[in-house]
Amino acid sequence: MTSTRTLPRAAVLIAALLAALAAVTLSGCGSETAPEDVVFDGSHVSASTFAAATEVDGVTVVDVRTPAEFAEGHLPGAVNIDINGADFAAQVAALDPDADYAVYCRSGNRSAAAIDVMTSAGVTSTIGLSGGIGAWNGEVVTG
Repeated sequence: MTSTRTLPRAAVLIAALLAALAAVTLSGCGSETAPEDVVFDGSHVSASTFAAATEVDGVTVVDVRTPAEFAEGHLPGAVNIDINGADFAAQVAALDPDADYAVYCRSGNRSAAAIDVMTSAGVTSTIGLSGGIGAWNGEVVTG
């Protein structure tokens, strides 16, 4: 037979465990990287770190997909510089080499190529979105 004293204690313990589990689960939804901790070193990072990068003062978010893809949806404040466009190199050459750039595409492949071109042109303060906008939509938007 179960004592009536242990049931309330067990209920309190279960409630405390559920609250702790909820806190851990919810803490994973936000960015674990603060904007001041973002390093613009040309690497590709998780969507949560990329989201923090977009919050850095003065950063330019660059979408290197086609204009049609860009029109279907893009990150807030993004500018479109199509890596497959005939004038991509000229547009990159016009960028401020001292500014910070957060670069993304659909899956991460074109942004990696774009960062290589940017680096060759002297634009070295970049960060890429690993997994592209699909990762952003899966982690940041639904997170």
